[in-house]
Amino acid sequence: MRLHRLHITAFGPFGGAQEVDFDDLSSAGLFLLHGPTGAGKTSVLDAVCFALYGSVPGARQGGSLRSDHALAATRTEVTLELTVAGRRLELTRQPPWERPKKRGAGTTTEKAQSWLREYDAPAGSWKDLTRSHQEIGEEITQLLGMSREQFCQVVLLPQGDFARFLRADAEARGKLLGRLFDTRRFAAVEQRLAELRRAAETQVRAADAELLADGHRMQQAAGDIVELPLPDLSPGDPGLAESVLEWAAIARSTARERFTVAHCAQAAAESAQAAAHHVLEDVREVARLQRRFAEARERAARLEERSGAHREAQARMERARKAEAVAPALGLRDATENEHRRAAGTEARARALLSETFADAGATGLAAAARKAAEDLGGLESARRAEHRIAELTDERDGLDRQERADEDVLHDAGTWLAEWDSTRADLQTRIGAAQEAATRAEQLAVQREPAQTRLAAARLRDQLAGDTDEAHARVLAARERATDARAHWLDLKEQRLKGIAAELAAGLVDGEACAVCGATEHPAPARKVDGHVGRQAEEAALTAYQRADEQRAEEERRLGVVREALAAATAEAGDLPTGQLAELAEELERRHAEAHGAASGLHAARETLGQAERERERRLAAQQEAARRVASRGSLREALDRERASLEGELTQARGSAGSVAARALQLERQVALLTEAADAARVAADTAQRLKDADARLADAAFRAGFDTPSAAAAALLDDAAHRDLQHRLDAWQQEEAAVRAVLAEAETTAAAGQPPADLQAAEQTASAAGRRVREAASARDAADRRCAELDRLTRRAGGSVRRLGPLREEYDRVARLATLAAGTSADNERKMRLESYVLAARLEQVAAAATARLQRMSSGRYTLVHSDDRAGRGRSGLGLHVVDAWTGCERDTATLSGGETFFASLALALGLADVVTDEAGGVRLDTLFIDEGFGSLDDQTLDEVLDVLDSLRERDRSVGIVSHVADLRRRIHAQLEVVKGRSGSVVRQGGG
Repeated sequence: MRLHRLHITAFGPFGGAQEVDFDDLSSAGLFLLHGPTGAGKTSVLDAVCFALYGSVPGARQGGSLRSDHALAATRTEVTLELTVAGRRLELTRQPPWERPKKRGAGTTTEKAQSWLREYDAPAGSWKDLTRSHQEIGEEITQLLGMSREQFCQVVLLPQGDFARFLRADAEARGKLLGRLFDTRRFAAVEQRLAELRRAAETQVRAADAELLADGHRMQQAAGDIVELPLPDLSPGDPGLAESVLEWAAIARSTARERFTVAHCAQAAAESAQAAAHHVLEDVREVARLQRRFAEARERAARLEERSGAHREAQARMERARKAEAVAPALGLRDATENEHRRAAGTEARARALLSETFADAGATGLAAAARKAAEDLGGLESARRAEHRIAELTDERDGLDRQERADEDVLHDAGTWLAEWDSTRADLQTRIGAAQEAATRAEQLAVQREPAQTRLAAARLRDQLAGDTDEAHARVLAARERATDARAHWLDLKEQRLKGIAAELAAGLVDGEACAVCGATEHPAPARKVDGHVGRQAEEAALTAYQRADEQRAEEERRLGVVREALAAATAEAGDLPTGQLAELAEELERRHAEAHGAASGLHAARETLGQAERERERRLAAQQEAARRVASRGSLREALDRERASLEGELTQARGSAGSVAARALQLERQVALLTEAADAARVAADTAQRLKDADARLADAAFRAGFDTPSAAAAALLDDAAHRDLQHRLDAWQQEEAAVRAVLAEAETTAAAGQPPADLQAAEQTASAAGRRVREAASARDAADRRCAELDRLTRRAGGSVRRLGPLREEYDRVARLATLAAGTSADNERKMRLESYVLAARLEQVAAAATARLQRMSSGRYTLVHSDDRAGRGRSGLGLHVVDAWTGCERDTATLSGGETFFASLALALGLADVVTDEAGGVRLDTLFIDEGFGSLDDQTLDEVLDVLDSLRERDRSVGIVSHVADLRRRIHAQLEVVKGRSGSVVRQGGG
């Protein structure tokens, strides 16, 4: 990486725009960056870091990057031009800032922006790559191979940090080295081993707890027959399984002894009972005992016949129990073999899609080929843009032709139109004059038209009202006649009712009640209603009809009066002329007004047309002049487009090669990248599975050997599934129970004796039978209790034994994982130096750094000092990250903290340069052509300063340039290429030149 040019605007202490030409400074190999304290020397390095990574070094993060001296409208910007990995790039970054609003008061926030450009040497111009912050960060990190922290340690060598590193303890050194070399994966291995240890310990403790619970159950089953207590142990304690099994053996032995005693007591009672019942059951008991003895002999014979099969079953069970320890390794090996077979198939399919060139290439070679193809694919971006630009040029060329034809049409149309302008304007002015005269006539006729229309309307109303008056008069006469008839009808009905009122009153008489007319209580001859009698309802209906008719009459008379009044008013307004004559006069005025109004309505349109014609004349004159100008300038533009198209076509032909187009070439490369990447991944997976299969075979062979098998296949053959295991165990238990039962029968003394005894006297034995029977029952009860105790202890013992057998592999796994975890964590007794795995890796890196630093330290110290790595333990702490200095004058090795101030400076400088070389190699060997060293030279004497500068000057042999950041005055005489930072009230400025 080589820096070329740096532009700074409104950044840090720099209020205006500043530029640093690193090419000019680097030509001398060694240059000085100096200035008073606070001027902004370090800000120049911050600007370099900000341009590359978008942030400044860690100790200065969080503050504002904008200069307080900058004008409000000046935006903060840093532009860095550099060469890295053979590519010349330009990085521009603008942090977010508060700018004044364009309208109104206050400020508005502008977002951060970034640009990345690359110099195209054949074209001699810059081409844009991306404006994405994320893409720029990924591109720079990939090209440099270093994170921001590593860059700040390797390129911007902070002497203060390395002086502290030189004197620091192992823990502080570990933190710095861990950030630089990224050893988090080794710490993750330590953590994973610790997690596996805790998981295995949990399983072992759970199995121990289950075994201890079985021990307590056996203690409850044994009761008080065992004087020795159960061992007081907890889950996870060593020897728990052996202690429980030993106590169980003692309990079973004691229970069997108690069972034997109870059995003997029962036998004695039964003998006494047999003697007591000898006479009573002589023949029957003898026959029963003889049959029992014979059956026992037959069962013993059958057991003897099956003894060989029983021994084979026992041997089979023992081999199966041993094979259970090999089962996990067998399962792991089968799974690994299947995985390897699939991985190998995947690799073969992936390689089949590649050309023969990559037939023997490994995963690394395939990955490198994929990266090469990806780089070629990235290089086609310029060709794509050229192809797109050619299409744009073609469109522009066609557009120029279309514009030329359009301009010719414009010139022709404008010339034709302008030639007729005078006659057009005269016609429009004539139309305007005629329309103005018509508007005057229309106003005069409008004054006359309204009275004529009013008289015509009144005459028509007069004629209508005359007819309405006649009709209203006729309706009044008819209403009057109907009212007279209704009154006469009502009066006739009233008279008829009065004549028959006596019959109506008689209808309400009641015997014994007084008459309303005469007051008599007797009614000898009441009047009777005759035919046609008119009642009260009929009279009232006739009265109602008369009243309605009279109201109708009054309403019609009122209407007649209204119509007569309206007729008089209309006659007064219309005059005496007939309606037809008034209509002819109104129509004539309306026609003349319409004609005048129609002629006058064109006045506005004529004026608008004249205005539009004048504007059209101006527009066509302007268009004619603009078209003439475009025609004159189009020729030079057409020639420029043709030259650019010819240049781009040559570049495009070279880029697409044998492919038909850039897209086809890109498709070829994309497919090649995909196939190579897939093949590389498949090759890595196949190699990994092959190694794991080999490890699984080794673990399986080791497990089979420890279990006592000659081969893993023998161990696999010895395994039993759950059903076969249960069946075999059932057969063994049945044979053992049958053998115990036969042995017990054959061991009965009374049965053997009874087989040869003569019949007994039943009558003499009946006298003691009752007491003997009671004693037999008591002895049998005691024997049964002892038998149940033995059976329960046997069951629990078998269960505990199974738990111990299952616990064996778990405990072995726990022991192995615990040893690895403690060894990686540095707490194992086998780890004599108490080094953690991560510390071990960092110690190796520190050893490389010390070796690289010594090459320069010996020159700086005239061969006196050598840096060496030490893995000695520091007190009670862990070891591995010690750093000592060997003094050639005394031959002694001593701590770096004993160095003087100047010695510490050049030792830390040598350490920083060594670390830069190691980190560079670790990051992929990126060449670093520009380095910066910050302060510390003031502590050196003249001779040491010369030696240090000689070492720094020797970096030119590797074509490096070194920038020294210092305010030591003596360096200005020794270093000619200088960059001075001058501070002032309006901000700092940079001055570049010789000292």
